[in-house]
Amino acid sequence: MTERIRILGLDPGLRNTGWGVITIEGTKLSFVACGVVTSDGDLALALRLKQLHDRLTDVVGTWTPDEVAVEETFVNKDAQATLKLGQARAMSLLVPALHGLPVAEYGANQVKKTVVGVGHAEKDQVQAMVKILLPKADFKKADAADALAIAIAHAHHRKARALAASL
Repeated sequence: MTERIRILGLDPGLRNTGWGVITIEGTKLSFVACGVVTSDGDLALALRLKQLHDRLTDVVGTWTPDEVAVEETFVNKDAQATLKLGQARAMSLLVPALHGLPVAEYGANQVKKTVVGVGHAEKDQVQAMVKILLPKADFKKADAADALAIAIAHAHHRKARALAASL
């Protein structure tokens, strides 16, 4: 009997954090749900982070994942934007940790290489492959598609990560 694992992928952002839930059973991937949690740009940073925390808590409580995968932050030229993204990403790491869930992190190029086969794939290529791998996926926003891609990447790498951790 093959174990069914539910994976939550998170694509952190201060304005929009994409989330996607899949299951893996053996080598079979299945779409469960996806969406985007948002924060109100008119609020103070602390309140926006609280909104992300509360809304991600709802996602974890509703979809009860077994494992979580979060995209790593890339550094861009705007230090302020990078810092804010890092703070939003902290909510994506903190919420599952508070629920006792294992959290894996993947770089954007690793996700793209896993899903598309090329580390510098364009967003539309990633979305097309997500649709092929998860035909029932009904993402409305790119952030949700990215989150599903992160979950797919984790589904492919989770056994190798567990083996490496046990050595």
